[in-house]
Order: sequence, then structure tokens, then C-alpha cells
Amino acid sequence: MRLSLSSSGLKNWDGDVLVVGLLKEESEPHRTELSERFPGLEAVLEQQAFQAKPSDQVVLHPLQEGGPSRLIVLGLGEAAALSLDGLRAAAARAAKASIGCSGSLGLLLPWGDLEAEAVAQATAEAVLLASYKDQRFRKDPEPRRVPEALELLGLPEQAASGLTPVAANCAGVDLARQLVAAPPNVVTPAALADTAAELARDYGLELTVLERADCEARGMGAFLAVSQGSDLPPKFLHLIYRPAGEVKRRLALVGKGLTFDSGGYNLKVGAAQIDMMKFDMGGSAAVLGAMRSIAERKPEGVEVHMIVASCENMVNGSAVHPGDIVTAADGTTIEINNTDAEGRLTLADALLYACEQQPDAVVDLATLTGACVIALGDEMAGLWSNDDDLATALDTAAGTAGEGLWRMPLRKSYKDGLKSLLADTKNTGPRPGGSITAALFLQEFVASGTAWAHIDIAGPVWSDKGRGLDPAGATGYGVRTLVNWVCQQAA
Repeated sequence: MRLSLSSSGLKNWDGDVLVVGLLKEESEPHRTELSERFPGLEAVLEQQAFQAKPSDQVVLHPLQEGGPSRLIVLGLGEAAALSLDGLRAAAARAAKASIGCSGSLGLLLPWGDLEAEAVAQATAEAVLLASYKDQRFRKDPEPRRVPEALELLGLPEQAASGLTPVAANCAGVDLARQLVAAPPNVVTPAALADTAAELARDYGLELTVLERADCEARGMGAFLAVSQGSDLPPKFLHLIYRPAGEVKRRLALVGKGLTFDSGGYNLKVGAAQIDMMKFDMGGSAAVLGAMRSIAERKPEGVEVHMIVASCENMVNGSAVHPGDIVTAADGTTIEINNTDAEGRLTLADALLYACEQQPDAVVDLATLTGACVIALGDEMAGLWSNDDDLATALDTAAGTAGEGLWRMPLRKSYKDGLKSLLADTKNTGPRPGGSITAALFLQEFVASGTAWAHIDIAGPVWSDKGRGLDPAGATGYGVRTLVNWVCQQAA
């Protein structure tokens, strides 16, 4: 979709779909202009009980010669409550209501005191992301028309700079969505390696793929223990973006890469939704998507290392037993008291490897615990960090992206729940505070003095019915937060 600002006003814009957002204020200027251009509109709005509430929406087909074929009027609520999130939601509604039309979509939303560049970026991203539909696995994909161009009306010229990163950001989100949504017989550890290879080839990145023997040589016993019940070989991926000039910051993005999680011998049953465990590689999808966006945007002064330990967690005669003791790459012994807590085992060796790159900060993303979903629901991810500045930067990055993130505690006393009678640690603690003990487990594999953050995306990685910018299915959560954070570090 082509993106641009339009110098045309409401009265003379002549594209295919016109979307106008109205505030509840009686002095709303756009309402008067709309009525002048479309006589009889006020009567229709009154008949539809349109009160400009955020849930109000009226779709009309004016069929005026030389004008738009579809007019969409959206309510935005009180001017005092106007926010980027509200404008994102309105733009997403506009995109969905314009499906079926081609040509150009004109979007006019009030922006009040908000920064024009931020408004342009937020609304354009919302339109692109809400227009997405995955039909790769349909025998006969449904014919689907969407506007070919988006024109933002009413914004000053300087807002155009807000459109610059939109295509790259959304391409990264779409890649993550495609990886998460694809079935586990399509997205395998080898397929993730192929995706990383494509990014390396297309964008000049550096890629190292460690095979099973390489991981054995490095002593990655925690990662390999998870993989040993699968017929598919594990793949350990290290993808690097290097800037053209001086490196001022080195960052590491680590993603959990379980392409299917059966739970192992602690088999997922009942409400565990084993059929949905294809999304257990949502963390790896997010970091791959982020690398896709970063490679296109080319931030200066920052080097980015992406690390993914990818495998399946399956059940066969070779699978790890509950009660087995395995050894991570740093020699830490781990008693596996639950084979369904496998992601943290793979991340243990991935975090150790990431810290070997001597990064200034490490951020891992993982669909790690159902406990986080219970705590925060499916619209927010949990954030744990040993560094306040890093936590604040990630919170800012998530807020800019409109992705929900909430900082959670790293309560040291909860580590007692991970004590083992035989090994250095267990892989799970008691049921209460399960997402906290999972984060505490991961922290043990982060080098002392390294700024680290863990983001549990088990809730927002998927949406059954769709929400906001996200159609039903994979959301691509985390890509824009990571990209925003990396680019902030480059500033």
C-alpha cells in the first residue's frame, strides 16, 4: 500500500474511500464540512443515533459523481481523551470498513495536541496491519480487494517523516504473523533456519547455524535435552546486523523457538490446547520479524545479535524424562521436574550464548507461562528486568508501538521454590507466582553485570477473534516494540 500525505481538504478529496473521525465536541469543524459536502448526512447520522462515541460507526455509499464511492464516519469520543491508541483503533476500524474497495483510502482524524509525526506513523501502521489476511493455506483464496494507497488528510508536511519507517515495521510484523500462524509441519526448526538465511541473503546480515553436533561441543545440554524426543534436528541460529559505521551499542535479541510443544511426558491435556502449540515459537518469530525491520531501516551505531535455539518438544523413547538432570553450557545442573517447562531450558543455553557476545543489553521474548496469561490476560505481556533503565526504555518502546507491556517483580525469595535436592536448580517452582519463578530461572543464565529483560508474550501472541490492529490469529506482537527500542538505542 502506498503511503502519503494529501494536501486536499475534506471538501475536495476525490479518492475511493473517505474516512472521517469526529469528536463529541459541538464545535467539531469536520462535521460542518462533511454536511456541506454530503447534503442529508446529518439526518442519516441522527437516524443512526451517531453520538461520536468511540464505538460509533456509519458507512455510507454517497455515489456522488467525482467523489468517493464509500464514506465512513467514525466516532472518537471526547477531545480531552484523544490519544495515539485511540487513533490507532480508529484507523484499524477504517481499514476494515474499507475492505472491498480498491483505489485510494483518505483518512482524516483529529489529532489535537499529539505530535503529527507520531500520528502519521501510528495511523498508517494501523491501516496496514489491520488490512492483513493470511490465505496461504486456502485451495481457493477468497477474492479480496483493499485500497492500494493511503492518503492522510489534515496533517502538516513535517508529518511525512512519520511514514518513513512504516513499511519496514509492518513487513516485520507480517513476517512474524506468518511464522506463528503456519502449522508445525511447515514451520520446523529447519524452516526457521531457512527464514534466517533468506534475511541474511536479502539484507546482508551474518548468519551462523549451529547443528546438533555443534551444540553438543558447546555443552548445550539443556537445549538438547528438549530436542531429543523429536525426529527433527534442532537448529541454533545466530543472526547479526552490523551498522555501516562505528558500533556504539551492542544488543542481543533472544527468542524462544519451540516450533511445536507437546509438553513431553507431562503431556498437554484439557485446557492446555495442544493443537495451538504451534505458536510456542512466537518469541523466535518476533525477533526474526524485528531483524527483518531493523535490516531495512539500518539504524546507525548499533549492532544487533539475534539468537534462537529452535527445536520441537515431542514424546518418543528418547525423550527426556520427568526427573532427569541435565547440564547447561555453563555447567549448571537442572532437574527437570516438568517436561512442559521446556522453553526455559532452551533459553538457558541461548542466554548463555548471547552473553558470550558481550552485549550492552539482552532482551528475550518467549511464550513462556500460562501463569502470565492468568495475571495479565491476553492483551499485555509481562516484563521482568534486572535494570531499571532498560525496563523504562522497553516500556517507552512498547507504548510508542501501542503494544501492552507491564513490569513484574523479580522477587528473590521466590527462588527458594526452584531449589533441588540433587541438582543446582529445578526447572519449575510452585504454582503460585509461576511466571516470576520462570523469570528468576532465566536470570541465573545471564552474565553478572549484563542488563537483561525477559518479556513473556504467552497472552498477546495470538488472538482468537481479533482485536484492534490484529485480525484473528497470530498478532506479530513484540516486533515493533523491539524495533523501536533498538532504534532508540541508535539515536
